[in-house]
Amino acid sequence: MLGLDGGSMFGLIPRVVWSKTVPTDSQGRISVGHNCLLLENSAGEHILIEAGSGNKLDAKMRAILSLGDRTVVEAVGEVAPIKSVTHVLVTHLHFDHAGGLTRLACEGEEPDWIHPTTGLGVVRSFGDAEIIVQHREWRDAVVNNSVMTRTYLLENLDPLRAHLRTVDSPLPFPVGHQPGRDEPPASTVHERMTEVLPGIFVFLVPGHTWGQQAVLFTDDQGRTVVFTPDVMPTLNHLGAAYSLAYDVEPYTTMVSKRWFLAAAAENDWLLVLDHEVKTPVVRVRPDGKGWYLLVPEV
Repeated sequence: MLGLDGGSMFGLIPRVVWSKTVPTDSQGRISVGHNCLLLENSAGEHILIEAGSGNKLDAKMRAILSLGDRTVVEAVGEVAPIKSVTHVLVTHLHFDHAGGLTRLACEGEEPDWIHPTTGLGVVRSFGDAEIIVQHREWRDAVVNNSVMTRTYLLENLDPLRAHLRTVDSPLPFPVGHQPGRDEPPASTVHERMTEVLPGIFVFLVPGHTWGQQAVLFTDDQGRTVVFTPDVMPTLNHLGAAYSLAYDVEPYTTMVSKRWFLAAAAENDWLLVLDHEVKTPVVRVRPDGKGWYLLVPEV
């Protein structure tokens, strides 16, 4: 769990509107999840989707973010050997999605990497597992192209360089084209997918970052599952204008959300929302008024 400023999480939506349904603590924070998925293939290998914040933030930041002690490493270790994780896919490289890719070195443990300024000793959380991310996301992360000053952190990125695979999925719209707010892409979402592992696909959903990706696969019940990034982090971000103050392009988020929801409804995707706490697994249905409803999967 993570505590993030409510106003920042709802961008231009007035507090008097979102606070009717979303409670805050005494410091104005709302509770959000660190939702991750662990997949197992026929060879018994595990593929992790998303990695959370990890354990490297200092005490001050942990208090500001109301961050608990349990990380993705403990969560994975409860159900599978850490060494069985062969690949990790992250939607983007902000600290609350990629921080868990590395961890603090334990006492007596040889670090994989040492921070050149702070001397922080870091170990790759999943050893030699391959990390899969969009090339645009990596390019922006290493030069900190973000509206936040401290979200692309060196200790979350530099130790991964030798274990990184970047992909270039097609953009929803051509470079230089400014889509209308209700304009759909000319191509289908399936035409813009990249198969990164057998049966596992990624596709760009820009707005929160330019290189943000969603992850699609079919589960053992035959359901098409899409791990949904910060285009719609919680149930309360369904509205077209509900973007984050952290988004590099709120307008693009709005455009992306429209075509993403349309594709989810048309293809009957089962969405897993990355930050939703209560009911993160939902279906999308038209509401009969030109927009959509989210129906929890039971």
